[in-house]
Amino acid sequence: MHSLRENIIEILLKSNHITKEQLDRALSLQKEKEMPLRKVLIDEGIITEEILLSLFSEQLYLPSLRLAKFRFDTEIVNLIPEQMAKLYNTIPLSKIGNTLTVAMSDPLNIFALDDLGNFTGSKIDIVVSPEDEINRAIDSQYRKEVKEMQSVLDEVTLGHVGDLEKNLELVKADAIELSGTLQDSQKAPIVQLVDIILAQALKRRASDIHIEPEIDCLRIRYRVDGSLHDILKVPKINQNAILARLKIISNLDITENRIPQDGRFKVRTEGREIDFRVSSLPTTFGQKFVLRALDKGNLSIGLDKLGFSEQPDTNFKKAVAKPFGMMLVTGPTGSGKSTTLYSVLNQLNTPEKNIITIEDPVEYQVDGITQMQVKPDIGLDFASGLRSILRQSPDVIMIGEIRDAETADIAIKAALTGQLVLSTLHTNDAISSITRLIDMGVEPFLVASSVIMLCAQRLARKICLKCRKPIEVPEDFLKQIGFSSGKTTFYAAQGCKYCNNTGFYGRVAVLETLLIDDNIREMIIRRNSLDEIKAYAIKKLGMKTLRDDAFLKVREEQTTLDEAIRITTEE
Repeated sequence: MHSLRENIIEILLKSNHITKEQLDRALSLQKEKEMPLRKVLIDEGIITEEILLSLFSEQLYLPSLRLAKFRFDTEIVNLIPEQMAKLYNTIPLSKIGNTLTVAMSDPLNIFALDDLGNFTGSKIDIVVSPEDEINRAIDSQYRKEVKEMQSVLDEVTLGHVGDLEKNLELVKADAIELSGTLQDSQKAPIVQLVDIILAQALKRRASDIHIEPEIDCLRIRYRVDGSLHDILKVPKINQNAILARLKIISNLDITENRIPQDGRFKVRTEGREIDFRVSSLPTTFGQKFVLRALDKGNLSIGLDKLGFSEQPDTNFKKAVAKPFGMMLVTGPTGSGKSTTLYSVLNQLNTPEKNIITIEDPVEYQVDGITQMQVKPDIGLDFASGLRSILRQSPDVIMIGEIRDAETADIAIKAALTGQLVLSTLHTNDAISSITRLIDMGVEPFLVASSVIMLCAQRLARKICLKCRKPIEVPEDFLKQIGFSSGKTTFYAAQGCKYCNNTGFYGRVAVLETLLIDDNIREMIIRRNSLDEIKAYAIKKLGMKTLRDDAFLKVREEQTTLDEAIRITTEE
């Protein structure tokens, strides 16, 4: 195999653009100055860079590209760090599948190709471009984000962006002149301020962004790990333009301020696609916006990696393996029901299955699944939509929520006639789903025949491992709350920079699951009380309640005892 220098020499001699004497002089200078031969040839004027790149392109069958008018994608550029780009004089251009195309001035640098391939985990394709153009592209693209941020900082005072909670006055009232019109909302500072709000929310792992008009300001709050945190306050003069910008990107009617509206938009960041579901609500001081961040990456990990305890994980797998029947997941808003059900759907999502969902609203948009949005204003509610779905020969149906008797009746009958039906209810525990369905008017024998699994779910905040502190808990208190004895280390949340001084980082699912057996079916038909069914499930089937699973998370040192008690107070 030829070395790098031999390849260059061979290409040059074949080209007739350089004499043997000029080449010998260049080789001598290369040895003396310890520089790449390509650079010596260009610096000494022996050959122009344009001719040299043309030779590389012709002899190595590589395309050439001028970068002056090339439109770079920031997400693609960031696949290679700035330091590595400068070291190898290269910049990424595009990525298709597992192939990353980069521009290089020295396509024979095999060490660079190996490093780039190993770092990105991609196959590297090359186009040749002039060195100075690559340098200019590196300077402009890698510093683009910094320059944009600085532009906003010049016009919109943000203080220290990484510590927003300590600096709530973000915008100088006299820095931007706004009248709240569409044109004003598109001015760079407002556009960039909204971008910063979104970027900071994703950086902080916020599930929701609350933008709330008040009498003298626009209040911004993030919901992180289930708790809301004040982030910043924008002076009232900028309110209309910020809200208009949100309407524009969410495809809402910018002229309508009197009625609630719903919309959505997508953000691509760090290789992820985040859906934002947007809801506006008219209030006394203007329209309040809530932006819910939905990360599709959470759906593709499968049930095994959702952090379920052993019993819920086993019960879910058994229920999903059944060809028909109904699975119900209960819990309050924000308890992770949708993520759990979509993870089940993702596991079932194969070309052999026809999966249809009906939701209000459609939270995650998933390839391979047919999704329907209910529209009550035109008569498309859950019941009518479900009847239409059943004529589409579905294998799996997901219903966003069973809210009324008609929807419950159709869902039950679908589960009895060969479909696997997934849905949610709002009850305090799993077994209460039985009486909820009966109270809606469903006959007990239909409930007993159709339901295969019941589940109640909560989300517990995970304690930050970097700042947790061991504590002692009195034995009397443990006996009072039913925490069984045994060697357990209890921790209290402290707070540090890593967890934004909350003491918690991330959340873990706490579940109560029950697979319906023949005895429970008979108890439902006989209208036994919930206490009798629950006692049987715990004693005979070994069902773990929500509090049991929460205490298990405490023993596993995933959360605090206070947090376990907080999310299971109804018990």
